[in-house]
Amino acid sequence: MNAAPIIIREPAMDVGEKAEELRQRFAQARARGLRAREAADAIGLSEGAAVAAHVGAHSQPLRAVPVQPRWLEILQALETCGPLMALTRNDSTVHEKTGVYRNLSSSGPVGLALGEDIDLRLFFNHWHAGFVVTEVQASGTEQASLQFFDAHGTAVHKVYPRAQTELSAWAQLHQRWADPLRAVAFRPGRAPDPTSDAEDDAAHCAADFAQAWAQMTDTHQFFGLLRRFGLERQQAFGLVEGRFTQRVDIGAVRQLLLAASLDATPLMVFVGSPGCIQIHTGPVRRVEPMAVHGKTWLNVLDPGFNLHLREDLIAGAWIVEKPGDCGTVTSLEVFDHEGGLMAMFFGARQPGQPERENWRALLEPLRHTGEVAA
Repeated sequence: MNAAPIIIREPAMDVGEKAEELRQRFAQARARGLRAREAADAIGLSEGAAVAAHVGAHSQPLRAVPVQPRWLEILQALETCGPLMALTRNDSTVHEKTGVYRNLSSSGPVGLALGEDIDLRLFFNHWHAGFVVTEVQASGTEQASLQFFDAHGTAVHKVYPRAQTELSAWAQLHQRWADPLRAVAFRPGRAPDPTSDAEDDAAHCAADFAQAWAQMTDTHQFFGLLRRFGLERQQAFGLVEGRFTQRVDIGAVRQLLLAASLDATPLMVFVGSPGCIQIHTGPVRRVEPMAVHGKTWLNVLDPGFNLHLREDLIAGAWIVEKPGDCGTVTSLEVFDHEGGLMAMFFGARQPGQPERENWRALLEPLRHTGEVAA
């Protein structure tokens, strides 16, 4: 899929510093143990701009080569590489899934990956630039990846080789799609939220919105409902609270995952970036909370699936019920302090099949966990 032409500019000049100075400061931040996203933030850049500053000849540990903006074709070509690790994240949650990229398709700017393990919803209108990135680790080994960013330099999706990857096919893919002379510019700031957060505007449409919610026949109609009424997600939940939604304790995710791990209840775990939603379907087994440097991470550490969620950033949690032609579909959805959607949890089910009773049984205790967060 072709993207709009990219304006050629030196990204480092946007912040008034030479690229080599930025590269040195980025390398220093990485050497302190910061992740790439954190290291970029530490030097005042988006992650995409920090990666773009490493294009061309230099002696720093990280190197980047732009790729052609043919997003669907690149993702389709990944199938020849065998198992890879797909990574999609937002500000608070990282979703890592290992498998083969299969059954890639698109309709306009919306794409799908429907492999057995790699299950993605792709929004290519948010895909602005991509790079082959290689970085020498502290151990001396070199890690390679494909990294894709939106126009603001926020990572939308990343791909990493695994032990089972066909490395010759992986290298050939890099050579096929590399565009070394392509320069990339990113816009400062973050994309504005297209929905309104004016409480007075929302209140007057509450009855109409509740009626439209009740008339849904498919959970995917919910996105159109938000656009139609100009609502932010949690704002919409508040309008139908007590009927279709319920606030629950911010510890609900930990309680849910630990309970699911005990009896292997299959879940669907959704985590999204601006340009991709990545989905795990199946049980979770190894659930490990971990406090590191004042941050509390809730981790799922299973073969083929890792989830890392900043539990200390959870500010709101909701049980949400959406009507459909096969009965009610229920989810647990959690949000950070800025209202960003961290993750969504559903019971695993096949299209056209009703929701599993064991999934609903997992949610029931969450409805009775006492006082919830404001």
